[in-house]
Amino acid sequence: MDVTLKRTWPPARHAVRTLLTCASCAASTPPWSSSCASAPRDRHFSVLNRPPPNYPGHVPLTRTERLAMAIGSSAMALFNPYRADLIATVGESTATPYFIGRLRDAMLADPTGRRILRLRPRITSKTLCLEHLRTLPDNSLGRVYVSWLDREGVSPDTRSPTRYIDDEECAYVMQRYRECHDFYHAITGLPIVREGEVALKAFEWANTCLPMPGLSIFAAATMKAQERRRFWSIYLPWALRNGSRAKDVINVFWEELLERDVDELRRELGIERPPDLRAIRKKAREEEKRIREIRERGM
Repeated sequence: MDVTLKRTWPPARHAVRTLLTCASCAASTPPWSSSCASAPRDRHFSVLNRPPPNYPGHVPLTRTERLAMAIGSSAMALFNPYRADLIATVGESTATPYFIGRLRDAMLADPTGRRILRLRPRITSKTLCLEHLRTLPDNSLGRVYVSWLDREGVSPDTRSPTRYIDDEECAYVMQRYRECHDFYHAITGLPIVREGEVALKAFEWANTCLPMPGLSIFAAATMKAQERRRFWSIYLPWALRNGSRAKDVINVFWEELLERDVDELRRELGIERPPDLRAIRKKAREEEKRIREIRERGM
């Protein structure tokens, strides 16, 4: 009996030491850390037991939750691309972990990008002083930007805060990308109609490699036939060509360039302005009206 007990004690002591070590590891590291490789990733991370947020407003997600959110929000946003909250959710749930990290690395590799990450500026109506921008020269970036805001009836204060990206610095990169979106509109002249939004998303996808702008291209299937033809023949080729060859727009410190001539800035960034979409749409409507009147008179 004694021999049997001696043979069973060492494995028992080893099991106790293993349990104590894993307990110590779990207590000293966050539940989502990979430091304890033997423990399943989601063992201490569930819907009912989440880790603490990494920054104000942060909502940690399990992999299953992130996947479900990506699929559900993508499907809903396809039919309603004007839902900014859905677009934001798709962007965050599909950017983690690789794509948003790649975009942050692009900023770290650029002097201006590093300065943006260090200062973490925000783009709002308060930080930009829109009234001052209206006094700038007509072709300055600031004047073009605020004129675009006024014409489209939008505000820089409508961008949703980042919530579902775990890394705080990457969360800021996503926030910066969102808040710069209207500058991309202004410098390209694309309106916020469905054609313009999808064209700009295609440009962003080619420039940033984020999945959400690429997925937005599928929204072209919900356009009218004439709009789809314009998109495939004019605006998608423009977006892919300019997005892929332009400088990384995430590294542009727009707030410091408000007095720059917008044409010079486009040349510097390697962006050519696309055909005026509003003018094309207006001409198409007038042509449709003329044809309809001719048919009515003929009847």
